[in-house]
Amino acid sequence: RDSSTSRGLGDVYKRQGYNVVGLERGEERSVADFLMGHDELKYNIRKDLMQKLTKDTLTFRNTINEDARPVRDESSLVLGTGTGGGGTHWGAQSYRYFPYDFEIRSKTVERYGEGKIPANMLLQDWGITYDEIEPYYTKFEQMAGISGEVDPLAGPRSAPYPTPPLVMAPQMKMFHDAADSMGYHPYRVPVGNLSEQYTNPDGETLNACQYCSFCGNYGCEYGAKSDPIVTVIPTAQKTGKFELRTHSLVTRILKEGNKVTGVRYRDVRSGEEFDQPADVVALTSYTFNNVRLLLMSDIGQPYDPTTGKGIIGRNYVDHHTILGATGFFDDKKFNNFIGTGAWGSGYNDFNADNFDHKDVDFIHGGQIEMHLMGNEPIINNPVPPDTPPWGKEFKEKSLYYFNRTLSVVSQRAFLPYKENYLSLDPVYKDEYGDPLLRVTFDYHDMDFKRQEFLSKKCVEILEAMGATTVVPHPMAEHFAGRFTFQHDAGGAIMGTSRSNSAVNTYLQMWDYNSLFVCGASAFPHFGPTNPTPTMAALTYRATEGMIQYLKNGGGLLEQPQ
Repeated sequence: RDSSTSRGLGDVYKRQGYNVVGLERGEERSVADFLMGHDELKYNIRKDLMQKLTKDTLTFRNTINEDARPVRDESSLVLGTGTGGGGTHWGAQSYRYFPYDFEIRSKTVERYGEGKIPANMLLQDWGITYDEIEPYYTKFEQMAGISGEVDPLAGPRSAPYPTPPLVMAPQMKMFHDAADSMGYHPYRVPVGNLSEQYTNPDGETLNACQYCSFCGNYGCEYGAKSDPIVTVIPTAQKTGKFELRTHSLVTRILKEGNKVTGVRYRDVRSGEEFDQPADVVALTSYTFNNVRLLLMSDIGQPYDPTTGKGIIGRNYVDHHTILGATGFFDDKKFNNFIGTGAWGSGYNDFNADNFDHKDVDFIHGGQIEMHLMGNEPIINNPVPPDTPPWGKEFKEKSLYYFNRTLSVVSQRAFLPYKENYLSLDPVYKDEYGDPLLRVTFDYHDMDFKRQEFLSKKCVEILEAMGATTVVPHPMAEHFAGRFTFQHDAGGAIMGTSRSNSAVNTYLQMWDYNSLFVCGASAFPHFGPTNPTPTMAALTYRATEGMIQYLKNGGGLLEQPQ
């Protein structure tokens, strides 16, 4: 096993000599496709890079007693398609999870006792520790050229970030000064918007970010974002061992007995279907599609919230609401046009188990953070409360406050409950006649308690920064079906046994050993921040597992406990 950070996936292919076929439902893209692409209407409003919901979507309901309905609003469900997928349009926030996340149940019980965990919460350890996954975090960061400053409250690191943090903007300096004065530990957050030109261990060169603000929901015309189309895809293609087939929609996983033998896919242009045999199949699509393919292919037992039996679809979680507060500054003016998809600062004094939860009615927490993403004029129109929604006063205050407003929010953990899960919809189908995925999800008491606590922290720091007016963001009574942040997890979770997980810590299916399910679908809960580095770290480890599986002639890489 080679966890060396000096080697990347391309080198793995060269050394191992395996032939790999990649199937992508969308079109092929390159950096050239994004030149002169500073078009908010095209990309941020009409979602040009995203899957079209008229062809394929999901259905949603709050409880099992309700009828689910398809999501048709393209601002509510933004799923990437085409080469690079979500890695092309992501904002590039690149955090690690905390050691607490990987052993969350054990550490919670050890410190607070079983009574701290609600009876209907499906909380479990991941089966892997932070120390075990840490080398793979480093491998991802060096491949992606992550620019960052080490969080003083984070887990230990084996290497620094490969590039320095982005510059300290005046707004960020205000945030740091306020946090320091309150005794917190601010830092410039890690990002995949590179602070300087960088050549990664695979020989791929990424350029320096221009702070143009056309980042999240956009492809980067500068090649300055850690995007698969400028990193791992060209690395793999250069080996001559990787074939990428675009316009290829996988519809079923093929199997004989308890062995997966390949996949069936459809050419979305002609409608023709093909069977692709394989010694190993890796599902590497989005959480929703990973789970849907397993269910449609009759792999694993579907989860039933009534009986509690079954695994596939269980532990669904999402960062559905990222809330905090907005501050209006009458005596300060900022340049809010400049930005990236991730540029900013945060502190983690109220995250994970970094503070004593004995006197609060929740577990875990969230990062308090401020980001400068560039306020595009269509979707950003901040005005203070009690401003008329139209007319002369509205226009005047819109112009005045556009560069006098800052928001501080909290990304917080979301923990799994028995009632929140994924299943196949019995009524609605896609354009090919296959059932849509159905999401059943709503908030629980701890979600509100956690949000209330963290929202107050957001208000406090904006006040310390000198905001004239601070307006907290309210949390809705029920989740309303806006899957806005592309942070979905669970449904094919990892663990230590067949009874509590679909895959082992190599993301290998317990009952179909030649099938590996990579992505956030493996997360038993959603940690406090963006999932990409954790997904990537687990996938690097899974890749080593696939090679080990092939070398050993098959079999389980880990025996269930």
